[in-house]
Amino acid sequence: MPAAQDMPATPARSIAFQGQPGAYSHMACLEMFPELVPLPCPTFADAIEAVREGKADRAMIPIDNTLAGRVADVHRLLPTSGLHLTGEHFMRVSHCLLGAPGARLDQVKTALSHVHALGQCHRFMEAHGIRPVIHSDTASAAARVAELRDPAVAAIASRLSADIYGLDVLAEAIEDAEHNTTRFVVMMREPVVPAPDNGLVVTSFLFQVRNVPAALYKALGGFATNGVNMTKLENYLIDGAFTPAVFYAEIEGHPEDRAVALAMEELGFFSTDVRILGVYPASPRRQQDPDATAR
Repeated sequence: MPAAQDMPATPARSIAFQGQPGAYSHMACLEMFPELVPLPCPTFADAIEAVREGKADRAMIPIDNTLAGRVADVHRLLPTSGLHLTGEHFMRVSHCLLGAPGARLDQVKTALSHVHALGQCHRFMEAHGIRPVIHSDTASAAARVAELRDPAVAAIASRLSADIYGLDVLAEAIEDAEHNTTRFVVMMREPVVPAPDNGLVVTSFLFQVRNVPAALYKALGGFATNGVNMTKLENYLIDGAFTPAVFYAEIEGHPEDRAVALAMEELGFFSTDVRILGVYPASPRRQQDPDATAR
């Protein structure tokens, strides 16, 4: 598959995602932006670059999963992307066992898929005597099964992949955990900031604390004292050094809210750098289920 920068500019409004057609990121694009044309890209960096160069209006990037945790490489790309977070989307991940046309479940001996998908369907495969085989991703596993046309070889992938690659759905919802959910963020060239006091808002930002004792404790104190709900706090190292760390955080609230403004001001006293990555409406899933981000 060519890199996004090698692709011609698309005439229709489009949304970039990492993976092949049929990937779960592709499904997320269709769910949240059915009016946009999905643009597959080989890597997260390619998807981001497609937006930067104007080949896509926005990108749909997975940021974490309730089972696998945070998505590798995404946090490394956020600070230097030059893009803004403008939305979020929660998608329930439901795995299917896909076989060649005419294949039966009792014929399947091996299943190809991404290592995480295989791990999430362990009980089903064990119960049916199916041997897991690691593949680069779910959609390409489905494409490979379509090429092989071997009833003994199946793929664990989305129902969308079955439609795209002409495969039969041999079993549905085969994942071990019912809460398997991936959270995506939408990235655009320009910020799209909602008005204050117009529904629940999420603010995502990066900060680097001063290298002094209790700096992190003091930096976060303002959020507690001002009643601001922090839903995510993750750290990662930069430039090969163990200190000081950079933190990625998300809070519920608008920077113009008085409580948030006071908390961010206190954060600045104990940080060498604070950078807001995006202010965007909270997903309906977050509002319907306040614990969604914790599972």
